[in-house]
Amino acid sequence: MNLQEFESQTRNNIERALTQLQTATLLLSALEIQILESGDTVKNLSLTIEQFINTNQDNTSV
Repeated sequence: MNLQEFESQTRNNIERALTQLQTATLLLSALEIQILESGDTVKNLSLTIEQFINTNQDNTSV
């Protein structure tokens, strides 16, 4: 392997590593958004259940 081949292989591997890191960063951002949205969904579910329980307790008390 001569110097030009070494430089070419090194450059290609660095480019590939950077592309993979960029992809991982984008996936991580998407995952973070998904986790936040899931948290909102669970919060909404909790509120719905709480409202249902409160409504049914009021109806059974009457």
